[in-house]
Amino acid sequence: MTTPHLPYLDADTIPRLVSWGDATDALDDALREGLDPAAAADRSIIDVSNGQLLLMPAETAAAVGVKLGTVAPANPERGLPRIQALYVLLDPVTLSPVALMDGTALTTLRTPAVSAVAVRHLAAPDARRLVVLGSGPQAWGHVQTLRAVRPVDSVTVVGRDRGRAEDLVDRVRESGLDATVGDPAAVAEADIVVCATTAGEPVFDSALLKPGTCVVAVGSHDADRRELDSALLGRAAAEGGVVVETREVAMREAGDVAMAVEEGVLIPSQLIGIASVVHRETPVPGTSVFKSVGMGWQDLVVAEAVHQRWRG
Repeated sequence: MTTPHLPYLDADTIPRLVSWGDATDALDDALREGLDPAAAADRSIIDVSNGQLLLMPAETAAAVGVKLGTVAPANPERGLPRIQALYVLLDPVTLSPVALMDGTALTTLRTPAVSAVAVRHLAAPDARRLVVLGSGPQAWGHVQTLRAVRPVDSVTVVGRDRGRAEDLVDRVRESGLDATVGDPAAVAEADIVVCATTAGEPVFDSALLKPGTCVVAVGSHDADRRELDSALLGRAAAEGGVVVETREVAMREAGDVAMAVEEGVLIPSQLIGIASVVHRETPVPGTSVFKSVGMGWQDLVVAEAVHQRWRG
C-alpha cells in the first residue's frame, strides 16, 4: 500500500517552522504536563560494519513516531555527517504515516533543546559565560539554544581542529555574541560548560570549575565512553545534582554516569530525572551536571510541534 501525498519536511523547513526556543518550550511543556520519560520505549542500537543503526520509537497522547538513525564515525572524513536520520510521524489512532522529516535536522534541533530545558532549571539566572567543547552542529545548536534561556554574552569554543573552531567562532560572532577560540582551561571562567564531542575520555579537568557551574554533556551514548571525569559526577551529586533523562537509561548508555558508579564516587539513587527538575521537586543550587544520551520521546515532541506548525 502506498501513502499518497505524504509530506517530507526537509532540513530547511524544520528550523523555519520551529525555533530553538520553540523546541525548548515544547519539551518543557510536555514534561510539565505529565510526560514520563521513564515510561518511554527503549532505543535499539545495532552494530553494523561501519557504525550503528538506532531505532527510536515513541508515543505521546497526541502522536506516535519513530526515528531511524545511523552513526558512521568515518563520515566526517568523507564530508558527510557522522549522525544521519529519517523520522516517520504516525497518526496515533490509525498508525498511518502522516509525515516524513529530515531526522538529522530534527536531532540537531531537539538535542540542544533538551539541554536548554535542563539549563533553564539548573544554571544560575545570570549565567553569561559559556564554554563549548566541540565545533560541530551540536556545538552551534547549543550556543543558539542556551542563549534563549540564559543571558549568554560570551562564548569560548574549544575544538581539536582549530580551523573548525575558528569557523564556529566566526559564525557565533555573526549571530551577535562575543566569541573566541580557547583551550580546555577556559572552563575555569565558565558559568555553563557544554561538551558536544566524539571523545571517549574526559575532555577537561573538572577541578578547574568554579562553584555553581552547570555542565552539560551530550557527546556519547555508549557505556564505555565519556566526556566528564568521575570527580565531577561525585562533586555534582554532593552539591547541586546529577540530572539525567532517566536513571535506567543513564546507567545503561551514559558512560559518564556508569563509570562514575563503577569507580565508587556516585550511586544510582543520587541520579535525578529531568522531569523531577522541571517539576521543581528537587532543588539544584550548586555545581550541577546534565548528562543526556537522547531518547525517542524528545524527537516525537519536537516532530509533533513541527507538524502542527506545518499544518497551520
